[in-house]
Amino acid sequence: MENFFVFAGVAILALMIPIIYRILVGPTAIDRIVAVNVIGTKTTVLLIVIGMLYERVGMFVDFALTYALLNFVGSLAAAKFFDRVNPAKSFSTMKAEEPQE
Repeated sequence: MENFFVFAGVAILALMIPIIYRILVGPTAIDRIVAVNVIGTKTTVLLIVIGMLYERVGMFVDFALTYALLNFVGSLAAAKFFDRVNPAKSFSTMKAEEPQE
């Protein structure tokens, strides 16, 4: 059973590599924010897998929940900052264009 969790952890780490590319190259700030959020979510799952390997799941669940909360708050803060820095491209100020006749 231990081999399964090692394989799952390595697979999760391998799936983070393409996301790092999106963080570095991402055409917009929103793409980068979402990519960082995805890495945070995968890290939360990885913490649970590590807890299974060390047979201390209860302790690692606490760490994972704390990390997930910090990841969520950080994503909200980054999105709020992006909304204030670049209001022309924000979702809150976009208006639906009226059809022209």
